[in-house]
Amino acid sequence: GEDPVAFDHDCREGICGACSLVINGDAHGPERTTTCQLHMRSFADGDTIDVEPWRASAFPVVKDLVVDRSAFDRIIQAGGYITAPTGSAPEAHATAVPKPAADSAFEHAECIGCGACVAACPNGSAMLFTSAKVNHLNVLPQGSPERETRVLDMVATMDDEGFGGCTLTGECATACPKGIPLPSIAAMNKEWLRALRKR
Repeated sequence: GEDPVAFDHDCREGICGACSLVINGDAHGPERTTTCQLHMRSFADGDTIDVEPWRASAFPVVKDLVVDRSAFDRIIQAGGYITAPTGSAPEAHATAVPKPAADSAFEHAECIGCGACVAACPNGSAMLFTSAKVNHLNVLPQGSPERETRVLDMVATMDDEGFGGCTLTGECATACPKGIPLPSIAAMNKEWLRALRKR
């Protein structure tokens, strides 16, 4: 007669990030994957499994294991877009994208916004998430018009949302189920300093 434990889920295919949980002290559990892709064979028979919601002041608990991750949405809204002219669609090959830039953009675009980086960080920092969102657009020619404003606005919004400061402990990259690399943060910091000097 009681309400079941509330938890968040959506795709159950490891691509939406909604299933975010801390399992036995690790973001998404002992494997480098999302919670929905974590199998019980990752645990020994008879193990006690502790399940908790994300612990970060910017992710308030809504109920039981559900947290409000809308702070990530507001960071994306601050600059996670490109300017494109309206009208007919541009030619598919109208803007050439160099292979290294395309590879970097794809690598950063893999971020699913699950929040494991924030949950794993001892400071509750969102630098890895924000850097993935900034870098995947800033390396593309289509993202050039907003390059400076994007990084300044997204970092400012991240700070306003109450995420902690980054001290490069690297726990974020270790916990990331999509393998966003730690140097992504350095690349964003370089973009931020460049944009600040131009302002």
